[in-house]
Amino acid sequence: MKKFLLLLAFLSFLHAEDGIKKVIFDLTTGSVEVFERKVLSGIAHQKSYYEGKMEELQVAVVIHGDAYKFFVKDVNNSPFKADKELVKESTQLAARLSSLVDTYDVEFLMCNAGMKSKHITQEDIYSFVKVVPNSTIGLIDKQNEGYAYIPIAK
Repeated sequence: MKKFLLLLAFLSFLHAEDGIKKVIFDLTTGSVEVFERKVLSGIAHQKSYYEGKMEELQVAVVIHGDAYKFFVKDVNNSPFKADKELVKESTQLAARLSSLVDTYDVEFLMCNAGMKSKHITQEDIYSFVKVVPNSTIGLIDKQNEGYAYIPIAK
């Protein structure tokens, strides 16, 4: 009888995981258009799709390459201040990123190695961004937690 109850408990645990999908986005693009389409709009659409199927989508994003600029609080006092499109859109991008975190529980992970090379500190980035030792470690950890890998480049 104990074995049957343990088996039943185990099967219940597996069934509970059935409705959860996980994705890790490897974000390297510096394009505002690609960032808006694939991250800001894309994640919201994907979350809605799975919610409509009564499933959960857990989303994490590893930030490196040219994507650091989207997560700097004060673009005008950053290495990215010459990017006129970014400066123009920075307030709107910040609000939409915050909404992704608050509404959809998106986890953002930034590569510390790249932060150092770009002279970006923890104080320079949004408080909801977690710093990982490097992008590879962030991607390895999430993929070993069962997250599907999707690159966002160019």
